Amino acid sequence: MGDSVEWIKHVELYVSSAATPSQQAASVDAVATLVKNDFLTLETLVREMEMYLTTTDSIIRSRGILLLAELLDQLASKLLSSSSIHSLIGFFTERLADWKALHGAIVGCLALLRRKVDVGSVTNSEAKAVAESYLQNLQVQSLGQHDRKLSFQLMECLLNHYPGAIGDLEDNLVYGICEAIDGEKDPQCLLHVFHIVECLAQLYPDPSGPLATYAEDMFEILGSYFPIHFTHPKGEDDDTKRDELSRALMLAFASTPLFEPFSIPLLLEKLSSSLPSAKVESFRYLSYCTTKYGPQRMARHAEALWSFVKDTSYNSPQSTLTKESELLGGMGFQDSDIMTHAFILLQEVIQQYGDFINLIIGDNDINIFMNSLNQYEEMDEIPLLAKQRLYVVGHILSTSAKPSLALCNKVFQSFFPLLMESLGLSVAKSPNGYLDEDSFSSFKFNFAAIYLCIELLSACRYVAVSLDGSTPTLDFSHQTWSTMLSNSCKSLVKAFFSLLRSTVAGDRPSSDVYFGVKGLEILATFPEIFLPVSKSIYDNILSGFVTIVTSDSNNTFLWTLTLKALVEIGFSVIKYPESEKAASFESIIVEKIVSLIPSGESAMPLSLKLQAAFEIGGTGKDYMFRVVHGLNAAIYTNFSAAYDQGNHESGKVMVKLLDTYSQKVLPWFLGIESFEEIPLNFALSVWEKIGHTKSLNLSPQEIASDLLGALMTAMKKAVGSCSKESQEIIINKAFGVLSSSTVFGQMEIKSGSSIVNEEELHQTDNPGDSPCRDEWLTSLFASVIIGLRPQTSISNGKMIVQLFIKSLLNGHVPSAHALGSLVNKLPLDINGMDSSRNLTLNKALDLISPSFMGISHYDNISRNDGSGIDFSSLRLNTLRMQSGINTVVGLAWIGKGLLMRGHEKIKDITMALLSFLTLDCNGGNLKELQKIDEDDVHQLRIIAADAFHIIMSDSGESLSRAYHATVRPLYKQRFFSTIMPIFLSLVMKSDASRDSPTSTSRSMLLRAFAHVVSDTPMTAVLAEAKKIVPILLDCLSVLSKDAVNKEIIYNVLLVMSGILLEKNGHEAAVENAPSIINQLIDLTSYLHMMAIRETAIQCLVAMSELPHTRIYPLRTKVLQATSKALDDPKRIVRQEAVRCRQSWASIASRSLHF
Repeated sequence: MGDSVEWIKHVELYVSSAATPSQQAASVDAVATLVKNDFLTLETLVREMEMYLTTTDSIIRSRGILLLAELLDQLASKLLSSSSIHSLIGFFTERLADWKALHGAIVGCLALLRRKVDVGSVTNSEAKAVAESYLQNLQVQSLGQHDRKLSFQLMECLLNHYPGAIGDLEDNLVYGICEAIDGEKDPQCLLHVFHIVECLAQLYPDPSGPLATYAEDMFEILGSYFPIHFTHPKGEDDDTKRDELSRALMLAFASTPLFEPFSIPLLLEKLSSSLPSAKVESFRYLSYCTTKYGPQRMARHAEALWSFVKDTSYNSPQSTLTKESELLGGMGFQDSDIMTHAFILLQEVIQQYGDFINLIIGDNDINIFMNSLNQYEEMDEIPLLAKQRLYVVGHILSTSAKPSLALCNKVFQSFFPLLMESLGLSVAKSPNGYLDEDSFSSFKFNFAAIYLCIELLSACRYVAVSLDGSTPTLDFSHQTWSTMLSNSCKSLVKAFFSLLRSTVAGDRPSSDVYFGVKGLEILATFPEIFLPVSKSIYDNILSGFVTIVTSDSNNTFLWTLTLKALVEIGFSVIKYPESEKAASFESIIVEKIVSLIPSGESAMPLSLKLQAAFEIGGTGKDYMFRVVHGLNAAIYTNFSAAYDQGNHESGKVMVKLLDTYSQKVLPWFLGIESFEEIPLNFALSVWEKIGHTKSLNLSPQEIASDLLGALMTAMKKAVGSCSKESQEIIINKAFGVLSSSTVFGQMEIKSGSSIVNEEELHQTDNPGDSPCRDEWLTSLFASVIIGLRPQTSISNGKMIVQLFIKSLLNGHVPSAHALGSLVNKLPLDINGMDSSRNLTLNKALDLISPSFMGISHYDNISRNDGSGIDFSSLRLNTLRMQSGINTVVGLAWIGKGLLMRGHEKIKDITMALLSFLTLDCNGGNLKELQKIDEDDVHQLRIIAADAFHIIMSDSGESLSRAYHATVRPLYKQRFFSTIMPIFLSLVMKSDASRDSPTSTSRSMLLRAFAHVVSDTPMTAVLAEAKKIVPILLDCLSVLSKDAVNKEIIYNVLLVMSGILLEKNGHEAAVENAPSIINQLIDLTSYLHMMAIRETAIQCLVAMSELPHTRIYPLRTKVLQATSKALDDPKRIVRQEAVRCRQSWASIASRSLHF
């Protein structure tokens, strides 16, 4: 009883005139929930609602019917009996005649018609009854917009889901739809209208069916909407709506061939419109309708279509030369939208109606132009209009020849002999053979003929490629175009080569060179089923190209084009690796190019050799393997020459070879099967080579440094590309080489003790007999460690950590990178047989901490699992100051590794670094600091502050995803939120005691904070904007006193800019507005960096958007500052100053006089 009372209340609330829309929606939801959960049956609901559904009060009746309709809409997935559906659809069908309750009736019909069969649906006879009632009772155009839209959706639903049920309504249905859609103007409704017409055409496809009778009337309605145009634009979405409507109308136009007698004349008429958009739409519709109406219907419009296409493209060309035109032989054009769609129409018409080609071949204007080609012998002498027409004719001929072999034959037979005649060549059959330069005397250069010839050749190749692999295999030997091209091939090849030789001395872009190379490339890239050149001529094309690449590198334009052509030829032959063409390409091109890499005899620059080798190798995996072998041979040869013979030129060569290897070759191989052997063999070979090299001394130092850097990068990327198993092979090989050297020395590890003491560090100033070799070995080994995957097992880990710690404390930065990588990737613990042999994170930290803290007794550490290590207790020990600086660098990289993996020990390292920032003469540090120069202490503080930049910044050197670093999500945000309160406290403390000795650390604290905030994602900064804006201003004020801080200042200024531009920072900006403006004014005259002045002025523009009460008092001061900025030596600063001045001047109406 209680439930009954409850749902009745919801019904009464819904039908009440006092109910709000939200209350009505809640009532529907509540009742629908009861029905879905079977607390209330639909039959009971309808029975109890009878008074609301049949009352003579039209308002209550309409609301009751709408309530029932909306309930049915929510019950779309609820299983209903056929009797219930029959009763309901009958009721709503009758209600379509009740114009006062029509809205609910339409919603109810829609809800029932959309139901799926498995939950109970409307029968065909019931759907037909709905359609009959719709046609009899609805005056759609007299309804409001929302009801019209629902009415169209109802008819659309009937056509889509019940076509068989309503199909026999025939004329009544078509006429009723015409009456319903006539005069519709609402865009949302029109989308449904156009789709209804499309569905109606699918329902009555018969040319003598019901739609045929009303086709003209129907299209008269449709045609009135073309072209779609909004007379009253309302917003940015209008273009999207217009495009959507236009496509829907186009689909309706093309929905039935019955519209062709009316649509094509209309579209042709609109091509004469003065509106460019109308022309574009007409061409677009014509292209689509051509594919739907069929060739027979379009044949009657062929002449008119060709006339408009020719008029648009040839008679009045609307194409412009592109910026790259000179690089494309002077014929690089950008078509207007109208021309683009005209060419699309031409393509569609030719594909659908092959006889259309006769109109082109027989066109008087085209033939006159073709017979006048002798006027256009030199490209530079051709006027723009003639050049545009030449481009259009080439496009037309190419488009006409591409659709089929038959069309290609017609076009080739009609125009190719004329082109050859213009070039002084013949299409008669000539004997095959090698190029005979002495016999080639009849050729006369004609730019226009060459351009059109190449367009035709390109179209022929397109046809051959499109038919490549077809079944059955086609015989091209009997095709007209094939025969003519084969007969003329030798002459064409000689003509194209003569173009290259005529301008070989120049380096500027040349049309002769471009089209000469292009022509040879096309002839050499025909598929295997049709090779227009004999093998001897094909080989000569390749030989000519390889000669240019190896000998004419000074002619940059010709060299680049030739290399691109060889790459295209390589891609064409790789499809047929067993063919004669592939064999020729490999022997003539690949072998020659690869042989140049290790050779020093060629005058060709090494950078071009490597570029050519990589691009040629990139055409196929086998070719790239050969390039890799050539690179490896060159690397090993030059390695020996550099270090065994002291040849510094070989060192320079190695740098370029290694850069190519790491930056191009290794990335190319990623994802290719059998790739792993490439980096694995490279890494093992390098270690093998170094293992047999006694001395690694190379001078000058700059070359040695560059070579080491290149080799380290290549090693990191090679190791990083390998699998876990291959990496373990590499690290064992590398460790073996190190073990046979003097790198490890007499290392003995005792857990909990410092690995390196002061005496050992002094000894490392003059270590062993080969310090350079040991440094190289350590650096390369660090590169191996950096590239490892987290899953890779590391044997002899204690000795490795000991080596890196010792090297780090002597200033070896790659060792710091390696230690950071280790603590980032090592597992916390290892279970199993190898747990004692392999290194874990806790063991590594147990080794690292004592050496950095100077602890000498095991008892000083509470536990030996690393968890008891307290980096925060680290203080400056009695070692030399440089060792302290190296310690800080090491802590930074170790902290970065721990932070990225989310390890809690980053807190201890952070406190240790902060202790360096705040070094003073109090407490235990007094005696130590008295022994150290003040400048050294200052330098140590700077390094400690910059350590926070290392921790927070993204690094490409070691700790990155490319080298499999462990990266915990949001680690920067967490670190920022943890350390910010500490910085705030320390800065406030330094502010309160500026006269005390601790005030000297204030600038270093601000420097460190600047690094942290600059590298923190902006979302985290904005969340704390109110707290950090004052400190940011302090950073700008203090750090701007020293020019060396300019990069830091710029980064802080970018953070400030982000706060000012984001809504979340608005409150902080308003609160600190005077201080921000004053600081920005000071930076508008910053001398040491233009970007700072520019950004400061941009920030002032952003400040002008703040409430006037906060910024108006500073208006005059800002305008004075911008007046000075108008004289800035940099133009971009002056432009920003003008913009800023306009923004601030508009705040008030008073004139700008000072």
